Amino acid sequence: MIFNDRAFDGLSVFTAVVESGTFAAAAEVINMSPPGVSRAIARLEKRLGIRLFDRTTRAVSLTVEGKDFYRQILPLLAALEDVTSSASLATKAVTGRLRVNIDPFFSSLVFGPQIETFMSRYPNLELDLVTRDRLGDMISEGFDLAVRFGVPRDSSLVARKLLETRIMTVATPAYLERYGRPPTPEALMEHTCIHFRDPETGRPFEWEFHREGRVINVPVEGRLTLNDARMLHEACLSGHGIAQMMTFGSDQLVQKGLLVDLFPDWPDERFPLYAYYPSRINPAARTRCFLDFILELAKG
Repeated sequence: MIFNDRAFDGLSVFTAVVESGTFAAAAEVINMSPPGVSRAIARLEKRLGIRLFDRTTRAVSLTVEGKDFYRQILPLLAALEDVTSSASLATKAVTGRLRVNIDPFFSSLVFGPQIETFMSRYPNLELDLVTRDRLGDMISEGFDLAVRFGVPRDSSLVARKLLETRIMTVATPAYLERYGRPPTPEALMEHTCIHFRDPETGRPFEWEFHREGRVINVPVEGRLTLNDARMLHEACLSGHGIAQMMTFGSDQLVQKGLLVDLFPDWPDERFPLYAYYPSRINPAARTRCFLDFILELAKG
């Protein structure tokens, strides 16, 4: 399929309207007149042969066909961001202040050890890093970007999946020598397990095991409940009990022999990492450089 500049313009206008909520608001974001936005949408609808928006005097809303089209083009827009990001960052000085709402696990165990590398790479960038359990209202609080683990909830923010990490069940060799290695996930009910609290619900995560489409839940027992990833590591490494943790940021503990992956034959439970930002339209160079750095960390 061959795209021309007008096709790309139509997609950018369409995305602006979806994310802004009205033609007038989209016009301000992309520096176009409201009639120009309306004409661009009309041309796009004519090319596609579908109606994208239901229009009223106060607002616009996506039609069913419009929602399907938006879902289909999101991966394409993300790919275009990746392609253009490197070229843009190569020609722009990354300056200014970047305020990031960051997941505590990612902050302490993944990004924290690499802060000096990031700051040295962008010497003119000021980074304001806020570690929080919850996403909150990032726009009203002045955040440019948020990085959170977990499935996105419905919002007006752009949510971009950065990676998926496997959930593994681990214990120290000393614990296993003392109490024995559980042969199956169900055998965990006879062991001391360390609970980790879900920041969204306030309740401990359930222990699940996934393999080839099969999912089992195991009601584990334990007297210790935590909400800090580093403390989870320390408690497990102390030999207190068995824990579930993400391989991203933790797999080196298994590689070094400090922890044992108990059920590598149940490898299919995944947990996603997402980036959130207010608009897909021309994100600032400082935002893109942070996203690119996270993707580098993910690739190892």
